[in-house]
Amino acid sequence: MAESNCGDCAFRAKYDKNPKSLLGRLWRWHANWCPGWKAYMSSLPETERTKLAEHYGMNKFMNA
Repeated sequence: MAESNCGDCAFRAKYDKNPKSLLGRLWRWHANWCPGWKAYMSSLPETERTKLAEHYGMNKFMNA
């Protein structure tokens, strides 16, 4: 399987720049069910995963 690009995703950058933009909202919706994002989050150390989960409001990754 190819390595994940979730760490430097262009859509994620759009969300970070303007969460209310169309592409930003599309990324946020997509990240809720994306298997690549789930694998990326699971691969992170607990402290970094928790930090990202808090930043993006993704409670399901808080104690994963």
